[in-house]
Amino acid sequence: MEKFQRYYLSFLLLIVYTNTIAQVNCNAVEGEDCKKACELYNWASDRQGSRESQEAFDKAIGLCSDFSSSYMEKAVPYFKNGDFITWKILIDKAVAADHKMHLGYRGWYKFQFLRDYKGAIRDLEELKKYYPDDLGRSLNRDYHLEVVKAMSYSALGQKEKAVGIIENLLASKGYFKGMYDHYQLGVTYFELSRCDKALENFEKQSKENNFAENIYFKSKVSKIRNKDYLDLKKLALMTYDEGKTMKDVYTHHFNKIYRKQIEEL
Repeated sequence: MEKFQRYYLSFLLLIVYTNTIAQVNCNAVEGEDCKKACELYNWASDRQGSRESQEAFDKAIGLCSDFSSSYMEKAVPYFKNGDFITWKILIDKAVAADHKMHLGYRGWYKFQFLRDYKGAIRDLEELKKYYPDDLGRSLNRDYHLEVVKAMSYSALGQKEKAVGIIENLLASKGYFKGMYDHYQLGVTYFELSRCDKALENFEKQSKENNFAENIYFKSKVSKIRNKDYLDLKKLALMTYDEGKTMKDVYTHHFNKIYRKQIEEL
């Protein structure tokens, strides 16, 4: 029941976050021009991607260049269309206008979509100056941004550092676990040839949120130890075919595994 409540809460948070991220309380904005810019922003955000929307963001920026959200929302359609150069120009302006609000967003995008791991680490380290106790969560709510930083270090080959970051986070008081924390930690331990710690985390992941990728790595540990791994391999394939895998609406997860890899085990 506790596990259900945790992930149900995560789902609700995602819905609330998705539905409210674009809207701003314009009464809290100082200056008449900036209030008008805010109102234009709210209007345009509901029409994101249209020509009218982009023109409204331009007007908002013209009225109040410090209103950072206009740059951010204007950038989104360019990213979706694969124009990462224009996206970066605009999101950099958003960050310049408000570091605290947009550094986490930019860092997450650099990690998840652009695979710019060094850039992600820089942004998240900079964000820590503003939020030393809690960086917040990724846009899709699956990860704490400290875990995102750890995965970035892992991707760059600094796996011991990645392990240290996640272990410290899991041990911290009041930490709310992400969907795949133990899995990502387990994979990193596996890549360090520390199979005992890897299996320990895969088992913990199984109890909280099991999926094909996690079972696949459990079978790999069994194979390395010269134990019977075929039953786990079959279970991983069956679980994969049932659709119980790591999912993301827009891209694939870090350390994502596909059916072909399971078949070849």
